[in-house]
This record gives sequence, structure tokens and C-alpha cells, in this order.
Amino acid sequence: MDTTQFPELDLVGRQARQAARTLRTSDTPTKNTALEAIAETVLDQQNDILEANARDLDEGQAAGLSAALLERLMLNEGRLADIADGVRSVVALRDPVGESFDGQTLPNGLRVVKRRVPIGVIGAIYESRPNVTVDIAALCLKSGNAAILRGGKEAAHSNRALANAVCLGCEEAGLPATAVQLIQTQDRELVRGMLRANQYIDMIIPRGGAGLHRFALENATIPVITGGIGICHVYVDQSADADKVLPIVYNAKVQRPTVCNALDVLLVHSSRAEELLPGVAAGLARASVELRCDPRSYEILKDHALAKEAGPDDFDTEFLSLVLAIKVVDSLDDALEHVHQHSTQHSDAIITENYSHAMRFVDEVDSAAVYVNASTRFTDGGQFGLGAEVAISTQRLHARGPMALQELTTYKWVILGNGQVRP
Repeated sequence: MDTTQFPELDLVGRQARQAARTLRTSDTPTKNTALEAIAETVLDQQNDILEANARDLDEGQAAGLSAALLERLMLNEGRLADIADGVRSVVALRDPVGESFDGQTLPNGLRVVKRRVPIGVIGAIYESRPNVTVDIAALCLKSGNAAILRGGKEAAHSNRALANAVCLGCEEAGLPATAVQLIQTQDRELVRGMLRANQYIDMIIPRGGAGLHRFALENATIPVITGGIGICHVYVDQSADADKVLPIVYNAKVQRPTVCNALDVLLVHSSRAEELLPGVAAGLARASVELRCDPRSYEILKDHALAKEAGPDDFDTEFLSLVLAIKVVDSLDDALEHVHQHSTQHSDAIITENYSHAMRFVDEVDSAAVYVNASTRFTDGGQFGLGAEVAISTQRLHARGPMALQELTTYKWVILGNGQVRP
């Protein structure tokens, strides 16, 4: 695509390509030094970053952003400390670049191996959450990729302040300040230009709602990694340990309800529904969770103040709020069929003490993360020991689940010979 109609994108793209050449051959100590400097700079510039974030919050409230979006947008000292800790956790991770694997020596004496290399330039389009600016920057730098970032207008001031901290950290370590660049223009047509800037960008990662993902898939001429939309399920099996049910359900729904791995649908075996649902409802009431109930669960919970009959779309909704859909099912087969029909293939869980049921759930649920007796909230790069992630992919190619360092590399074939020629 001709990007000259977008002067900022054309400049950023050319600079990213040049930076990617430097990053491709940067050694691990240099990249780690940059990451340490970024973490320090985020903390050193805390006042400026929080002031910028306050401006975004004020403008968001004036624009009528929902409580869920404002919660995603908000930064405070604790969240900035978490951002810095997340960057430092990437420092501690093994650098995948340069790793050789699947090597073999052929009968003709050629030594053939695959070697991990950076993808090149990663384009990220995201909404609301300014921490994504640093998460993506850190993982791209460690994996040797340049990054072009385009955040949402609701976080423009916060993203600018955080991106500035990233650039200062890169410069301090001797890496190009253009290794991570934030596009300032909010014109939607520029986003369309990003999606078609094949000469500059090698992979696009959209992080946001279904509308953004659809727009990216419909307009991109570059490979797009989609994910992060989660209609997540927990199925309480007939053999479930009652003591595990409420803690798992409460954590999955309440611990942070505005994110993609939060629980949306609770399925309960009919033989346990009358026993377990009142206690679950009472526990969730502590956090004012609204319950959207199918007819059978509503019959059990109709006297509960926060229970109401489910609407036609409630089992196909990512609530991102303190709302939970509940359905009673008669068997594991029914639960599996419901998940098959309604899951977005993000994160789904079973609570059971029956090993064969657990393994059937693991085998038959086609999601990026499948849990047995644990909260869906663990689907996260940091929780999986990967550091942060640039996205949680629900695709099958080329990566699935939290996308961290290894998922931001590709490989090339390296062939070592001693004069061989093909007969």
C-alpha cells in the first residue's frame, strides 16, 4: 500500500524497519539493560504518567465512558509498580532469539537446523488499557522486534507518557529510540493504513473489542493475530468438591471482572444445583454480582435479590462487569455441547473429582486454555511464567493462548556444509 498519504505512518514505518535491523543483532545483555532502564524510568516519571492518566480519566468521564472502560484505563502507584515489575520479569526470561532446534545431519553430511529469529516489526492496535503500551514494548524488545503502537484516543495522554519512558530506556541502553514508536494521530483511516502497510509491518495484533477485531480482519493485508475476547465458562460437575466451587467461581468472576479471562457463564450439573447454587449466589452477593438465570436455575434462585431471568443473548455475552449467566445442565455431554455452541475458545474450566470427566473436558473443549479445578483468571502471560503477553490468541496459527517471547519469533533454516553440491 502507498503510505505517503499518511506521512506519520510512512516515517514511523521506515524508522521501525531500520530499528528492526539493529534489534535483530542486539545481544541479550543490551536488551536486558534497556528493559531495566524502562522499568526505572516508569517509576521515576510516575508523577508525570499519573498526571497524564488523570487527564484521560477526566476526559473519559466527560465523554461518558462506562465504568468498565474507566477501570481498564485507570493507573495508580500500584499499577505502575506492577508495570515495572512486569518489565523486570521479562528481563529474567530466557531470550529465545538465536536458539537452534530440530537439528539433524543429512546422509550427505549437511548439518541442517532451525534457528529462532525475530519476526521483524510488530504493529499493535489497542484500546483503553495503557499498560499494554509497556507490555508490548518489553516483549518486542526482548524478542528483537521493533514495535509500532496505536492506542485508543481514550488513553492518548497516558500512552504518550508511557511510550516516552520506553524510548528513554532504549536510548539509555544504546538501542534506537525508534525501536518502539507510538502513533499519535487518531484518524481511523490511519489504522486502515497500518493494516495494509506490508512494506513496514510484519504482523498486526489488535487488542480490544469484537468491533476492532472484525475491522482488522476485514481490512488487513498483513497477518493478524486475534484473541482477547473471552466468553469463559466454568462447569460444576456431578462429582465436584463443594469446598472448591465458590472460591473458584468467586475468583473467576470477581477478582477482576473487566478482563477477557473473567468468568461469564456458570454451568451446574442438575444433581448439584439445589445444593450449591444458593451458596454460590450468597457468596457472589458480597460483590453485588447480578445473576442471569436460565429457567431451572431461576427456579432455585428466584428469591435471591440479584437474580433475574436470562435474556436471549446472555449466554453469548462477554459481560466485562459483575454479571454472571447461570445454566443447569443434566450431564457432562450437555455441558460440553453448551461450551461448543457458545465459547469463544478463550478459557474454560471444569470443577470435578472424576478423572475421566476431567480428561474428557480437556480433550473435547477446543479453547486456548482449559482448566481442571482452577480459576480461568490464570490465563495470563505473567501467571503462566511467560512474563507479560502481547495478546491472548484464540487462533490456531501461529500461536495460541498468551503470546510472549517465543511466540514473537519465527525461524530460519541454517545449513552448514563442507563443499556439498546437489547431484
